[in-house]
Amino acid sequence: MGRLITEVGACGFRLRSDGVHFDHITRAIVYQQLSGKAAATIHARVQALYGDRAPTPAELAATPAARLRRAGLSRQKLGYLKDLARRAAAGRLPLEALEALPDEAVIEALTAVRGVGVWTAQMFLMFRLGRLDVLPVLDLGIQKGMRHAYGLRRLPKPAQMERIAATWRPYRSVASWYLWRALEVQPP
Repeated sequence: MGRLITEVGACGFRLRSDGVHFDHITRAIVYQQLSGKAAATIHARVQALYGDRAPTPAELAATPAARLRRAGLSRQKLGYLKDLARRAAAGRLPLEALEALPDEAVIEALTAVRGVGVWTAQMFLMFRLGRLDVLPVLDLGIQKGMRHAYGLRRLPKPAQMERIAATWRPYRSVASWYLWRALEVQPP
């Protein structure tokens, strides 16, 4: 890991502090499984429906599905966003209380929303809440970075990743940032 840190240089791990938590999760859902450019276009169209700003949970919950579909959302993502909006508007998703919760409770609260998986919750922990000890073992970039940095023949399994990363505690989020950069500095 020391060699990788030397190769990459200063850590650029940054929080996304703009907007509110609801905006961040909404954006994460829109961006799932899309290229950055396509997702940015759809996200901008959705915000255009609300005067070029992020909608509130109540606004998104009340917006007709057909209008959101015309912005480019798939039926599946529309369902995810509506579930998020309804939960947030009804107070069943304690968005403003997430900062005070332990990591596992944040993951549990967020993954109760349709379309929000463990990976999305972990990204929220890392890049929105600034939690420094998150290791997203299901992330392909982290797996590839670990394989490269540690000279492994195969992609590591979660248990192996946890063992390797044990010494990085309490800064596994920072180590993950470096692992994402591993293939940028010296592709295999």
